[in-house]
Amino acid sequence: MARQDGLRRLTNGRLWHMLKHMPEQSVPVIERHVKLFRNGRNQAVRIPREFELPGSDAIMRKEGDRLILEPSQSKSLLALLATLSPLDEDFATIHDRIPGPVEI
Repeated sequence: MARQDGLRRLTNGRLWHMLKHMPEQSVPVIERHVKLFRNGRNQAVRIPREFELPGSDAIMRKEGDRLILEPSQSKSLLALLATLSPLDEDFATIHDRIPGPVEI
């Protein structure tokens, strides 16, 4: 019985710790301890498989003491055009004459 109480306290403590750091309207946070290492002159971290990001690019920003890593949004031309508002102006009529014959 004492072991179950200890486990319950540990679980509640971890849950409290996670809830303390979560914004109010957020999805549950999954944490994992990782090691930092050097790659040349850069500091690096190995991203565990369960945290892998799609693609080959990401966006990193710093908020206070936190580093935030997010997948970069790949923007196709169609996606970019979809963000533009439609034009409400009329275009001038173009009088396009047929070109004359050309000797080659």
